[in-house]
Amino acid sequence: MDGNTNGIGETSKRVVVTGASSGIGAATARLLAHDGWRVVALARRKDKLDELAADIGEQCTPVVCDLTDEKSTRHAVELILAGGGVKALVNCAGGAIGKDPVATASLDDWRVMYELNVLGTLRITQKLLPTLKRAPGGGTVLVVSSTAGIEPYEGGAGYCASKSAERIMARVLRLEQIGEPLRVIDIAPGLVKTDEFSLKRFGGDQARVDAVYAGVPNPLRAEDIAETARWALDQPDAVDIDSIVVRPRAEGSYTKLYREAQ
Repeated sequence: MDGNTNGIGETSKRVVVTGASSGIGAATARLLAHDGWRVVALARRKDKLDELAADIGEQCTPVVCDLTDEKSTRHAVELILAGGGVKALVNCAGGAIGKDPVATASLDDWRVMYELNVLGTLRITQKLLPTLKRAPGGGTVLVVSSTAGIEPYEGGAGYCASKSAERIMARVLRLEQIGEPLRVIDIAPGLVKTDEFSLKRFGGDQARVDAVYAGVPNPLRAEDIAETARWALDQPDAVDIDSIVVRPRAEGSYTKLYREAQ
């Protein structure tokens, strides 16, 4: 590695990964660490972060952070910057709650999704922008959004709206930072099967979770999205992969999903 500092302060390949306690975030933290990055893993659950850090080893520093809370995020950023500069920020934190129609949807559910998917991404991105732009060769903000932000579907208004807002935020940031040493990348996954996403969405109802993936051959894995993020980050600093849509072969769109006979 090169750079101006040593250890966890290695600026040239130091990355902050949010939502690192599970799913795409955890897979991304593992893959980037394996690829030589020094990973600062952010999430709310300390026990899960400690497990991840123990699994990865010295390449990973866990930092407990609730991105929906200003004080928690500010404290996390202070800890991050005390360790040195940052080359990349990978925003994986996010989630869906429920699948209710607009007419009966919970305002609280929508509020939670906006706080995490939109404002949480905004909060950490704003705070790390200055150090990202000081990174050797320039820095990168990478947002893992969703095809839900591109294709609205019945029952998904709250989640779709929040992911659309997150994608627009990334796009506008890209426009506003033209001429600055900063890349902004949006990765929009389609159907990804992880341990927790759908389980949280449906309040632990395993039958509803199973129905989402029933008969779908080879849905995406968290590792597939992590590999996409690794590839995008690995491009030369002057190459900005503006937007990538990643789907399993069985998914033509949200409403065109191939299922094998059960």
